[in-house]
Amino acid sequence: MRYARADRLIQLALEMQAARGGLTLTDIETRFDVSRRTAIRMRDAVIAAFPQADEVPSNDRSKRWRLSTNATRPLLGITADDLASIENAAAILTRENLGEQAEELRGVASKIRASIAAELMRKIDPDLGALAEAEGLAMRPGPRPAIPASLFATLRTAIKSCRKVSFRYAARMSGTDDMRIVRPLGFLYGHRHYLVALKDEASGPAAANVRFYSLPQISRIRVLAESFERDPDFSLRDFVAPSFGVFEEAPVDIVWRFSAEAAPIARQFQFHPSQTVEPGDDGTLLVRFHAGGLLEMAWHLMTWGQHVEVIAPQALRALLPETMPVWPALP
Repeated sequence: MRYARADRLIQLALEMQAARGGLTLTDIETRFDVSRRTAIRMRDAVIAAFPQADEVPSNDRSKRWRLSTNATRPLLGITADDLASIENAAAILTRENLGEQAEELRGVASKIRASIAAELMRKIDPDLGALAEAEGLAMRPGPRPAIPASLFATLRTAIKSCRKVSFRYAARMSGTDDMRIVRPLGFLYGHRHYLVALKDEASGPAAANVRFYSLPQISRIRVLAESFERDPDFSLRDFVAPSFGVFEEAPVDIVWRFSAEAAPIARQFQFHPSQTVEPGDDGTLLVRFHAGGLLEMAWHLMTWGQHVEVIAPQALRALLPETMPVWPALP
C-alpha cells in the first residue's frame, strides 16, 4: 500500500507539470477517483515534496496548482511496461479498423524510443520483447471483467523475469479452491481474461502442457524466487491463432450464413483471422474460417439470434437451441 501511495503521488506530480493551466482539487478527485479530503492531502504532499509548485492565476473561482517544466524530470523514466502498453493500445486500434490512429500512436512510441539513451534502450528491449509476446494476443470486443491492476503488475513482473508464481484459484467448473504453482507465459484477452501458464510439474513440450487460468478467479498471488526457462520453440501467438476463444480444440471448417438484414453488420466483424466472406445474390453473407472452440462460437452466435444460420459443422449447430431468440437489436 505504501508503494501504491507513492506511485499515486508521483503520478500527481507528473500531472501537475503536464497541465499548463494547473490542476484543481476537482481535477485530482476525478483523475484518481478519491474524496475531496484525500485530494487535499495528495496536493499538500506534492507541494511539500516540490516547493517550486505554485498557484496558477485563473479566470474562474477554482484554485489551480502547477509544477514548473523541469521539476519532475528525475521521475520521467520510461519502462518496458510503458512501451508495451502503447503497442497494446495501437493493436486494439488496428483491430477496430482505426489504422491511421494506430500508426500515429506507434509514431509516438518511436519518438520515445529515439529520445532514450542507447544503453538504457538495450536494457529495456528484452523485457519489451517478452511483454509483446505475452500480451499482443487476442483482444475481442465485449464486456470486460473487473481485475485488480496489481494482479497484472505482479504477473508482468513474473513473466519478464521468468519466475514462477503461486496463487489461490477458485475453479468455476469443478468448484475447487486450492493453491497452484505455475510458470506464467502471458495473457489472453477477450470476453474473459486469462493467464496462460504451465503447471509447475509439467514436462515435455510447452504446447502440450498449456493451461488457462481465469484472472478474476486468481487471488493471493505471489512471485516466487524460483525461476524457469522458456521453451524456445513455443510461440504463444501461434498457439492461440487456430482458436475462436480460449478452449483448445482441433480446428474445423466453419461456415455461417447471415441474413440480408444482418449482413452489413456482420461484414464489419472479423470473426477469425482466417475468415473469407462471400456475398449472396439475395443479400445474405457467407462467412468461412478454420478454427476450434465450438462452445464459445455458440455463445457468440446466440447474440445474433435468428439472423445467423450454421451451415457447418453439425456439431456446432447441435450446440444451439432449435429456435434461436429474436433480439430487438443486432450486435
